[in-house]
Amino acid sequence: MTAKFATTCGVCGSRIQPGEEIARSGSTWGHAGCAGDGPTPAPKPRGKAPARPDMPAADGALEVWTDGACSGNPGPGGWAWATKDGRQDSGGESPTTNQRMEIRAALEAVRALDGPLVVVSDSTYVVNCFRDGWWKGWLARGWVTSARKPVVSRDLWEPLVTLVDERGNVSFRWVKGHSGDPMNDLVDALAVEQAQAVA
Repeated sequence: MTAKFATTCGVCGSRIQPGEEIARSGSTWGHAGCAGDGPTPAPKPRGKAPARPDMPAADGALEVWTDGACSGNPGPGGWAWATKDGRQDSGGESPTTNQRMEIRAALEAVRALDGPLVVVSDSTYVVNCFRDGWWKGWLARGWVTSARKPVVSRDLWEPLVTLVDERGNVSFRWVKGHSGDPMNDLVDALAVEQAQAVA
C-alpha cells in the first residue's frame, strides 16, 4: 500500500512521503521496510520521554556524519558522509528512495574509513537497526523480517551489516535533522546537491 499523505513512521519515527510504500506494524503504520522489524512502539507517555541511550563507542572512535536525500520517493537521490577533519564523499543515483540513500551513506562511510567509528545519522531506521539489534533477527531468519517479508534494500543492508559485525568497532548515534548541527547540515547539503545533479 502507498501513503496518500505525508506522515511519520510509527516504527522508526522518520518521515513518510506521499507515494511511499507503507505497511501495518501492530497497531500503527510505518515504512514497508520497517514494519515487523522492531517491536511495536509503546504509547508515548505524557510529558518528556527519557532519551534512549546511545550505543557504546570504542575508545578513540572517529565520528562520521551521514545523510541521504531524495526528491520524490522514488526519485533522484543523493548520499553523503563527512568527518570534522575534512574527509568527505558523496554520490547520487536515480531512481531511488530516501531510505536507500540513508543506508548507502552509512555503508559508504564504513567502507571508506578504517578504525573505530561512530556513525552519526538523522535516520532512526539506520540507527535503530544497530542499536536495537534488528539485523540479528534478519540474519537468524535468512533476511526476512519478523512479519515474514523480505528485508527491503537487502542489497545495501547486507554489506553494511557484514562490515559492522566483522569489525566490531562501529557504533551508531542519532542526531535530530535540521536542528543546527553543523556537520548534519553539511552532509544534508551534499546529499541534496547530489540528488539535484542526477535529477
